[in-house]
Amino acid sequence: MNVTVVGAGKMGLPLACVFASRGASVFVCDVDWAKVESINAGICPFQEPGVDELLAEGVRSGRLVATTDTGSAIANSEVVVVIVPVLLSDSREAELSMIDDVAKIASANLKPGSMISFETTLPVGGTRRLGHIIDENGMRAGVDYDLVFSPERVKSLFVLKHLFNNPKIVGGITPASAARGAEFYTKYLGAPVINVGTLEAAELVKLAGMIYRDVNIALANELAAFAECIGIDFEMVRQAANTDGESNLLLPGIGVGGHCTPVYPYFLISEARSRGIPVELAELGRKINSAQPRKILNKVGDVQGKKCVILGVSFRPQVKESAYSPVFALASELEIRGASVTVHDPLYTEEEIRRLGLIPGEIEGNEILILNTAHDAYLNLDFADLARKGVKCVVDGRNAWSVDAVVAAGIRYIGVGRSTR
Repeated sequence: MNVTVVGAGKMGLPLACVFASRGASVFVCDVDWAKVESINAGICPFQEPGVDELLAEGVRSGRLVATTDTGSAIANSEVVVVIVPVLLSDSREAELSMIDDVAKIASANLKPGSMISFETTLPVGGTRRLGHIIDENGMRAGVDYDLVFSPERVKSLFVLKHLFNNPKIVGGITPASAARGAEFYTKYLGAPVINVGTLEAAELVKLAGMIYRDVNIALANELAAFAECIGIDFEMVRQAANTDGESNLLLPGIGVGGHCTPVYPYFLISEARSRGIPVELAELGRKINSAQPRKILNKVGDVQGKKCVILGVSFRPQVKESAYSPVFALASELEIRGASVTVHDPLYTEEEIRRLGLIPGEIEGNEILILNTAHDAYLNLDFADLARKGVKCVVDGRNAWSVDAVVAAGIRYIGVGRSTR
């Protein structure tokens, strides 16, 4: 089986490595020539547990080859898997230009009898729309080739674990396409497979999961704010509530980041609006979580002229990824309020921080510390020493620090749903 994986990023390359490890001959395609060279040298271009070994073996065996020639790879494959980014436009619509370009390349090169599976999260109806693009060269989806949607359901640092253990959702443009997709993933991925039938059902599975997460966090944020106002530690309440087997309240925090949770709800919201279908809870969840950085900073009070450092660029601990991180909203809001703002993250160089439009700084020498990312490096700060060096207030945006330790050092503590009474 010759398989092409279009997109050699943090989700696509591990998938390609697994396919190769299970006997497929894999072309993995990317527009980044430096990344392609690294892969062909057997060197993983990013950190992801277990991928280094799979990649090295795939290259050594000749079963995995990286290329920038996506058209040629597709033309020589029986199966094509597409996993390239779809982010948000300025108007909060799905930005589809990159995946549309892939569909156009597929249209010109896809062999009759082949299968193309889109794994990139899409609006409901998005895969069928891509099929129309592919069909422009004369082939017909479901007749001349099989069109499948199978959303990725993994996250950084846990990609291989999730690939092997999370059920693979599959839907097709026809029952035969869906069945073929299920057969392919069963053989070359080895994970459990759930065939939900249609493209649209598979698309909605992914969006429903993301909206559940976003709304759940929004609920936790509201409950945390209420608990804090009446002097109750919400974390104790959250853990106790989750013991009944019915509740699964997630963690409140200073904001929601990443490629998924703050992005994919808009795919459904936009499509629902165009159809006149109300999705008020999804919209409200986004509104609550988007406002969270500003709400937490409101607790600080006047920051005019004060030196503030935001701890953490990343949207998740130990992951070097800044997509939609609350750091950007926090920095912007503090600047609007007249603060002097710098950013620190042990995973990023000063130049990398500058390239993100932020100003690098150090932990020491600031009056206010704001925890955005609970990196391990921040979990055991010496607050007594920081107090001696001028820290007056900490904003614990991830509830990672001991209230008692901070207060004992003479520093003002601000958390999310944590009482200092």
